[in-house]
Amino acid sequence: MEPDVSVETSCMIRVAVIPIGSIPAGHFRDYASMLFRHQKIELSTITSFYTEHQKSPFAHQPWDSGSLRFKFMIGGSPPSPWEDFQSSRKTLAVIGICHCPSSPNLDSVTEQFSAACKGYSSSLIQRCFAFCPGDSQLEYGSRIEDNLLLFPPGDHQTLEIHLQTMMQDIAASLLMEFEKWVLKAESGGTILKTPLDSQASLSSEEVIKAKKRRLGRAQKTIGDYCLLAGSPVDANAHYSTALELARLTGDFFWYAGALEGSVCALLIDRIGQKDPVLEDEVRYRYNSVILHYRKSFIQDNAQRVSPLSFELEATLKLARYLCRQELAKEVAELLTAAADGAKSLIDASDRLILYVEIARLFGTLGYHRKAAFFSRQVAQLYLQQENRQAATSAMQVLAMTTKAYRVQSRASIAKSSLTNEPLSTQVDAARVHHHSIVSLFESQWSTLQMVVLREILLSAVRAGDALSAWSAAARLLRSYYPLITPAGQNGLATALANSAHKLPSGTRCADPALPFTRLHSFPIHPSQMDIVKRNPAREDWWGGSAPSGPFIYTPFSKGEPKPVSKHEMIWVVGEPVQVLVELANPCGFDLMVDSIYLSVHSGNFDAFPISVSLPANSSKVITLSGIPTKVGPVTVPGCIVHCFGVITEHLFKDVDNLLLGAAQGLVLSDPFRCCGSARLKNVSVPNISVAPPLPLLVSHVLGGDGAVILHEGEIRDVWIRLANAGTVPVEQAHISLSGKNQDSVLSVGYETLKGALPLKPGAEVIIPVTIKAWQLSLADTDIGSRSLSGSTGRQAKDGSSPMLLIHYAGSLVNSGESSTDGTPLPPGRRLVVPLNVSVLQGLSFVKARLLQMEIPACIGDNPPKSHNLENGSLKEVNGSGSLETKADSLVKIDPYRGSWGLRFLEIELSNPTDVVFEIGVSVQLEKSSAEDNSCVDHDAAEFGYPKTRIDRDYTARVLIPLEHFKLPILDGSFFVKDSQNGGTTNRSSSFSEKNAKAELNASIKNLISRIKVRWQSGRNSTGELNIKDATQAALQTTVMDVLLPDPLTFGFRLAERSAGDAKISPMKESNNQVESQCKGSVIAHEMTPMELFVRNNTKEMIRMGLSITCRDVAGENCIEGDKGTVIWAGVLNGVSMEVPPLREIKHSFALYFTVPGEYTLLAAAMIDDANDILRARARASSPDEPIICRGPPFHVRVNGPA
Repeated sequence: MEPDVSVETSCMIRVAVIPIGSIPAGHFRDYASMLFRHQKIELSTITSFYTEHQKSPFAHQPWDSGSLRFKFMIGGSPPSPWEDFQSSRKTLAVIGICHCPSSPNLDSVTEQFSAACKGYSSSLIQRCFAFCPGDSQLEYGSRIEDNLLLFPPGDHQTLEIHLQTMMQDIAASLLMEFEKWVLKAESGGTILKTPLDSQASLSSEEVIKAKKRRLGRAQKTIGDYCLLAGSPVDANAHYSTALELARLTGDFFWYAGALEGSVCALLIDRIGQKDPVLEDEVRYRYNSVILHYRKSFIQDNAQRVSPLSFELEATLKLARYLCRQELAKEVAELLTAAADGAKSLIDASDRLILYVEIARLFGTLGYHRKAAFFSRQVAQLYLQQENRQAATSAMQVLAMTTKAYRVQSRASIAKSSLTNEPLSTQVDAARVHHHSIVSLFESQWSTLQMVVLREILLSAVRAGDALSAWSAAARLLRSYYPLITPAGQNGLATALANSAHKLPSGTRCADPALPFTRLHSFPIHPSQMDIVKRNPAREDWWGGSAPSGPFIYTPFSKGEPKPVSKHEMIWVVGEPVQVLVELANPCGFDLMVDSIYLSVHSGNFDAFPISVSLPANSSKVITLSGIPTKVGPVTVPGCIVHCFGVITEHLFKDVDNLLLGAAQGLVLSDPFRCCGSARLKNVSVPNISVAPPLPLLVSHVLGGDGAVILHEGEIRDVWIRLANAGTVPVEQAHISLSGKNQDSVLSVGYETLKGALPLKPGAEVIIPVTIKAWQLSLADTDIGSRSLSGSTGRQAKDGSSPMLLIHYAGSLVNSGESSTDGTPLPPGRRLVVPLNVSVLQGLSFVKARLLQMEIPACIGDNPPKSHNLENGSLKEVNGSGSLETKADSLVKIDPYRGSWGLRFLEIELSNPTDVVFEIGVSVQLEKSSAEDNSCVDHDAAEFGYPKTRIDRDYTARVLIPLEHFKLPILDGSFFVKDSQNGGTTNRSSSFSEKNAKAELNASIKNLISRIKVRWQSGRNSTGELNIKDATQAALQTTVMDVLLPDPLTFGFRLAERSAGDAKISPMKESNNQVESQCKGSVIAHEMTPMELFVRNNTKEMIRMGLSITCRDVAGENCIEGDKGTVIWAGVLNGVSMEVPPLREIKHSFALYFTVPGEYTLLAAAMIDDANDILRARARASSPDEPIICRGPPFHVRVNGPA
């Protein structure tokens, strides 16, 4: 049998192409490839070389459309015993190829070519092509016979034209030789024999039968030469005669050969036509050919020679002719029948060729697994020949089956992906990717796949191909370790090691072995290395893009954007990075990985290798590191592993596919779960880009990085050292706060940091931060009391401490470049400095309440004025005054009521800690000066009160004075809230009222903030209590009375008289009882002139009816009634008055006291036509209720006459 046979094989002229001399293999391939382009020579192109010596036997030669076909046999072929039966098996021409620079002696070339041609006795034409001759060779070659043809040096196109001319000459010469042979065969008898004809056992009858068959066989042979000469009509005529004669003589073998030649002549005559009629004719004739080949079988010759090979060849020719998808079933049946006949073939080489052709045709149909099966049969036949060349052929054949069995090498996959067209869309890529997962791990194929890999390993070892052996063993061990016993695993490990010893150091293989590697995680940047993209369009470049639209805030915004998105990661040139990779060794032997490092193909990353030892059936998470070297994108597809003496690349996506197949039940086993590793979520490789060198700030808290332990309210300074550990100076920096309890950071030394810019590499700066410990929640306090013994409190929960966010960046020199050449702006960085504060429970509030009382003031020569008393208090603050004066500062005359007022906020504190606290209260007083009795100027000054000591596990009460807390003016802003809550006003309240309300609330907060309660524990611990909430809670119900003035205030004084008539009698405190201090005194039995001052504290005119009453110590009215002891002059009741806004008026009268003693003067006024503000202040329940404003009592001491 012959390989690559087809129906058209009978019309091809076989030409042997042999190398002559010592020609390099590369040059021989180049010359042979140029020769192969001339496999078809048109008859119309050889007329100039053709000479008709006598009338041509090819009467119907198609000179316009016909052609001669050549089949070049590289290296030649041995003569076939069937050359008489099929003339196409004869080597009719010999072409030698010589490279003149390698063979300078042309005589030797001629001799070698002549000797080579002797082996081809059937050749009609011999030519030796000598390429690239020198000048001396050209001169010498002109004197040599015509068999040596010199091709002058020239370019490739010139050689092509010259070679085409020579081939046309050879074609014309062959045609003339065919004519001679046909004329000779027709004139004289020609004896044609085949191996089926046995001369030794011929009887007389068989000799007679052979003579009768000779004529039919000659006609069949003449038809073969007509077919080789390109004349199918003449060939068909001779084939018809041969068929008739062979049928009459019963020569079935030659009948089948003639019928096969007639099919070829039919197809050549109708070349290019494809119609069902022609196809049916070919099918019918070839079925007859196969039948007659089968009839020619002689049992006596079965052991020596058999026509079975021709029957199988005819079957293959028909199958190749019909080989297309529509007739796949019919072709498969033909190939199956041919495969069944292979068992009866005598020659193993015929069986080999048959299996090769069957495998090719099945592959053409798309039946890849059937093709792979017969390819394995071919490999088995090669392996039966125990020599290195056969083993190499077996290995190459088995390598072609790996794709069908899904065990192909990664190198072959890469080559096929380069030759095939790329996938157009990602959807198609995903579909193919999933298909590869399913097909690669089909468990029912596992045993067969292992067998194929073992055969490849065996053939590679026999062939001495250490790299192929290593690759097969690696694939076998990696993919099928669960099905291999521990002894088998050790054997494969030994095979890997033995193959590696035969390879040079540093050999790379596309197929990985062990260990299994998967991406564990990309460690996020530590808080000191966060990278933030810069937005040059904003001053706060770290804040991202500005919000779009008219709204300052939208619910879709998420505040400050993250520095790096979920699928992006930024590395910095020159800064080490780390990637966590998990390794698994699911086999029963210890694995030593000589080196492993990250695989980066972009050329801008230097990876650091490490060595790892993996015990049997174990996994380990390792850290692989490296340093980016240049700006640009970085891809990390996997790791480079040096194990078993060979370097391989382990891709993460391969293991991901493996784990996906394990999850879907398509894979034998999960190597990581086998080793006891936890199930890991699939980690996607982010888009990594390398940024240029950036500054790097490193923070350190002076005194240690541990938590600062503070009691609630304690204030302390923390010093933070910032050092630039990068290679670029810090040009920009901004400090902000984040996290919980940001209010606890009182001040940050931003100016210190700003003054140190630019902070060069290696430089450092120390910034101060003032922290005030925050108030612990009730939950923290309860947990602390249960978890800790004693009264030491507890530390704050994790995450409750505030953090400093320092956004910093390098130079902005690239900002101009970004607009011109598109270079992006280098990113900035964010340093997170946690202010680790451990807050312990301090003083705790028990309760708070308001204490107030009034003591009547003595009537003196002058009415009480706030600025006089406040000036006195200021003097006390400045240090002038005795202890008595400081004590008196706790009891002050209310400048708007005229009485001595005691108003305290009592706070009860408990000390559950193990330290002692000293509580000090200070008040920011206001220095005021009266201007037109209506305006007040404020200048803050502070006054401190005696300290209170609270021992551990004790409670104490702290009094906070609330003097000078009255607002100077009463207007409607305070009642806006109350009226809205009560529904008394509509929704059209004016903007001015709302603004006034806001100012009032701010004033109230300002008044409360003037009180400072500070504590001290030990020598260095100081803090401040937050009493804002306690003050507001205590004043919640009485805030109107405490802070708001009365609409009208009243004040009495003695009218001016001679200096001798009025004397001042000061009074002092005694026995812890506060008594009045009188600025003047009244004498009985004398008419004492007095004045009543009425002040309007509102912004509107008030009309009223004034009345004055005098009562004795028993509270009885001393003016009216039968028992009156006081005589008056002037009007005391029903005095109609109008008081201008924010002004005061005076009403004069005189009293005559008949009895010495203690008296009290009271003033009251009924307001006419009271407005809403006055009614709200008086808390009137109905619009008709009269509004009466009563003044405070004024004390009068009446002395007896001297």
